[in-house]
Amino acid sequence: MPAETQLAEEFSARIRAHALRMASRANSAHIGSSLSVADIVSVLYTQILRVDPVMPDWPDRDRLVLSKGHATSILYAALAERGFFPLDWLTEYCTEGSKLLAHVSHHVPGVEVSTGSLGHGLPIACGMALAAKRDGGRSRTFVVLSDGELDEGSCWEAILFAGHNRLSNLTAIIDYNKIQSFGTVKEVLDLDPLAAKWEAFHWHTVEVDGHDHAQLEETLSRVPLDADRPTAIIAHTIKGKGVSFMEDRLEWHYRPPNPSQLEQALKELGYSS
Repeated sequence: MPAETQLAEEFSARIRAHALRMASRANSAHIGSSLSVADIVSVLYTQILRVDPVMPDWPDRDRLVLSKGHATSILYAALAERGFFPLDWLTEYCTEGSKLLAHVSHHVPGVEVSTGSLGHGLPIACGMALAAKRDGGRSRTFVVLSDGELDEGSCWEAILFAGHNRLSNLTAIIDYNKIQSFGTVKEVLDLDPLAAKWEAFHWHTVEVDGHDHAQLEETLSRVPLDADRPTAIIAHTIKGKGVSFMEDRLEWHYRPPNPSQLEQALKELGYSS
């Protein structure tokens, strides 16, 4: 295994463990959504994003917008592991007076924009990408969306806008775990054929295994995949990935692990509580 891939896989395990502890300690929701996107976030922060924890506002940095802002614990864990803020902040997650709120907050170092109200992240990312393109900047903008979020019309307006304006410095990554808040995506509002829809809106679209680090690294390292179009990466993932009793289970969209479940989950990841 290449050293870079091993680094990303170890990072994934650490941020999953952090997120599980945070959810259990705070009795908070959305651990399944955080675990499904952990490998994507890991590859971005270990291999892809041009960011500097010492200078989080560096003008030429890449921008990451976690539009599925309910997966906040995994983003906070990644930022802490990268050194944007101390790891012990994670113990204060969702407590009174903490900067680490239950949905992503821009008051946290390394966070570009507050998210959580679904359908907002991609429109904001379009504005970031358009501004960078007009300013002649080097920065790229990445936005991570949930599949259920694509029920929002504002997403499709932004998808149309980005394709029309040829925002080649914009990459959308869809965490396609196929379970949303009240059921499967197919039951609630079927998105298929998803890739064809993005292509029809003038995006260069690829599909990947969202848990295959080597495949994620190979694809993301080449963006933009088209010099004249934005890139859409449909990442096929599993809700609750990494914890056997959480995988592909709707209830873990809301349920936090109790102490015994936390112990079992951490053991599966090779950690202790």
